Amino acid sequence: MIQVRKLSYSIPEKELYKKVSFTIADDGHYAFIGSNGTGKSTLVSMMLQPDEYLYEGKIEFSEAYKNSRIGYVSQFSQEEKPEETTVFTFISEEFVALENKIAQLCDKMGTETDLDAVFEEYQAALDEKDAIDGDHYESNIKKQLKLAQLEKLENQKLSNLSGGEFKLIQVIKEMMLSPKMLIMDEPDVFLDFDHINALKDLINAHKGTLLIITHNRYLLNHCFDHILHLEDTDIQEFEGTYLDYNLELLSTKVELQEAVAKDEEEIERQQNIVNRIRANATAMDNASLGRSVHARQTLLDRLESRKTKAPFVYVNRPEISFQMEEEVQQDAEPILSLVDYEVSFDEQLLEHVNFQMKLGDKVAIVGKNGTGKTTLLREICDNQKSSIQISQHTRLAMFSQVTGELYPAGHTLTEIIMEKSEEKGAESSFHKKSEAVDFLGKYGFVEEDAGKRFEDLSGGEKDLFQLAVISLEGANLLLLDEPTGHLDVYAQMALEQAIENYKGSVLMVSHDYYSVANSMDYVLLVEDDHLRQMSIRRFRQMIYANHFDKEYLLLEEKKKELEMRVEQLLEKKEFGKAKLLLEQLGPIVKKLNVN
Repeated sequence: MIQVRKLSYSIPEKELYKKVSFTIADDGHYAFIGSNGTGKSTLVSMMLQPDEYLYEGKIEFSEAYKNSRIGYVSQFSQEEKPEETTVFTFISEEFVALENKIAQLCDKMGTETDLDAVFEEYQAALDEKDAIDGDHYESNIKKQLKLAQLEKLENQKLSNLSGGEFKLIQVIKEMMLSPKMLIMDEPDVFLDFDHINALKDLINAHKGTLLIITHNRYLLNHCFDHILHLEDTDIQEFEGTYLDYNLELLSTKVELQEAVAKDEEEIERQQNIVNRIRANATAMDNASLGRSVHARQTLLDRLESRKTKAPFVYVNRPEISFQMEEEVQQDAEPILSLVDYEVSFDEQLLEHVNFQMKLGDKVAIVGKNGTGKTTLLREICDNQKSSIQISQHTRLAMFSQVTGELYPAGHTLTEIIMEKSEEKGAESSFHKKSEAVDFLGKYGFVEEDAGKRFEDLSGGEKDLFQLAVISLEGANLLLLDEPTGHLDVYAQMALEQAIENYKGSVLMVSHDYYSVANSMDYVLLVEDDHLRQMSIRRFRQMIYANHFDKEYLLLEEKKKELEMRVEQLLEKKEFGKAKLLLEQLGPIVKKLNVN
């Protein structure tokens, strides 16, 4: 196993971990979750390369891990391979290199005088080959490709793969080497629905320890038996599924809010007593009453300090909000029209595309990687084609999944926000740095973060900052290209709420099943070079049809309904009724886990 004990570590801007401890046991499939910017990727890096960090505490690997391979898949793609390299050649590189090494050692046996050293190296190479089942690597590669539904790519060149396909090939390559532990940092980013399901199957079929940083709710619900939750410099461990974990958090939330209500009731009662005694002591100039006031105040302070808290239950969500300027509102004419639109590169991607959007429509474009969805959004934003017709009253704002050149290099978040607000005019601009810092605080950035450069942010923080900038635009049509790619679960839900409250139109490219299902009016499905309109209900049925039975979808809908009702009862402080609903939730979660 791997044990982390009382680990503390800080970066110049903030403290990341404060005496955190957790254990990773053999063969567990661990989901590593937490808010954007809490230091999940940094902690993974520390586990892989502890000597490169100055930290307090211990990171201890058992002997089995010290002497074994630990695999790693970055959230960022590797550098491009030579154009002639095929998928099979890429996956088999280490197997072929090991075979060549064994052949060279055999040749050395006929020429070397120190045969003991050669035999020792030869035996080590044979042991390594046996550990990764090197005798059967060709058939094993074919099996893994088939499991991921990528068998047709075996002889494809890497240069011809989509980003999602190459990401899965990287995962397969690491899994093929039979690591004692495999760590993956957001391997799901930008994968389409088919590839997400392929990744799900690869994860569930993997024998060995897995630690995966992910915010993908679909994977979280279907792949893991342990949860590590990093929040506010601390880590919480949970043995069980993500569905179990959320039920546990909701149950704890009910208990804690009931405890808080009792705490506040007792604090109010004691405060009234203190006020009454203080008034009498003042009126009567009585020393004994003064001592009584002091004693009561001490009790009151103690009650306040012990007031029930739960950092993992009450995680602060960013306050994402999109506003329209009054002057950009319009009548019932279409805000956007596509008339016989088409796009192609080496091959035809989209053709004969026709659709209209009215003000207030929320539409998702979904489909496989590499089908022209991002290009469509960019060309709408550029508005250079006659097949794209945008109303004169339309004001656009676009979220891009490519963040490299969005903002001037070297500028801090505060500087960028103030510059963007000035572009909107004096009325809405931030005149003081403190105003910009307060605004960024709504999006989860503390004062220390506001002085960071954009290029130094984590992937999720970059996405949150881009949403903050867009919220200043006053647009009535938002073009969102994979906005949830790196966002944590809390930010995803905040974005869904912001879209629901937004009075303008949204055209969103997304592979995030929950964001589409929870915030869109309908779906445009890329199918055979065309866009086919589909209701949200039909979309949900389509996604689950090939992987779960009908009952699963109904159970999930019932679970969401009950969770919403529990939250509503908590707002009314009706704790007894909330507990009764939790009793109904338990069996539903149990059935979902079985499916």
